[in-house]
Amino acid sequence: MKIGFIGLGNMAKAMIGGMLQNEMVKPEDIIGSAKTEMTLRDTQSRFGIEVRESNMAVAQESELLVLAVKPQFMQEVIDEIRDGVKPETLIVSIAAGKTLAWIEQAFGRTVKLVRCMPNTPALVGEGCTGVCVNANVSREEADYSIRLMESFGKASLVPEKRMDAVGAVSGSSPAYVFMFIEAMADAAVAAGMPRTQAYEFAAQAVYGSAKLVLESGRHPGELKDMVCSPGGTTIEGVRVLEQKGMRGAVMDALLATVEKSRKL
Repeated sequence: MKIGFIGLGNMAKAMIGGMLQNEMVKPEDIIGSAKTEMTLRDTQSRFGIEVRESNMAVAQESELLVLAVKPQFMQEVIDEIRDGVKPETLIVSIAAGKTLAWIEQAFGRTVKLVRCMPNTPALVGEGCTGVCVNANVSREEADYSIRLMESFGKASLVPEKRMDAVGAVSGSSPAYVFMFIEAMADAAVAAGMPRTQAYEFAAQAVYGSAKLVLESGRHPGELKDMVCSPGGTTIEGVRVLEQKGMRGAVMDALLATVEKSRKL
């Protein structure tokens, strides 16, 4: 199957890297186009894929076409490629906020659509992707799309009404986790730890904690209680976080993300 990418930014590169590393496809099976010549040549050199000078050329040659462009550019790109996309082509969108209905309306005809929301940890093979499909996509095509997304992390089929929540809890949340790591490292530096070591300790603590949640199957609250000895240092830190409204702030941030996604 010839897989085309319109847009070769970080997320597209993460997807391409995962597909190739897990041998889902070969480099010659992937074609791509990008806004700048530098991005085009850099991606070609890095992965050995084929590149095209125009989005239309990619659209015409692809059996599975990934629209890896930002939401604000979707209409422009679809207007450009609409007449070049074959009826049997499976179209995959990673644009936040753009619904299946919006994309189909933009094409002005019935198309096979997969909407997904990957996240930046896909760059290291630890992505988390929500996937939904329209009624024109067969079960086999949906399964293949899921397998492609699983090549760079975890992927799950979800109802479209949950995609804004997916975007918040996995798509945007890495930024909030990075802020948390940075804040923990800053505190460690203030306490006398060298900066490089502080980032390593903070990042590993977050990575290990997340892995413990996933692999133990235990409730996060239970795992938290395991760390909090009576009268100890950890429960004192928990008290301060509760006092400062950490839970409410995190919830408000994610709900604001959901609301913004609905308005895109």
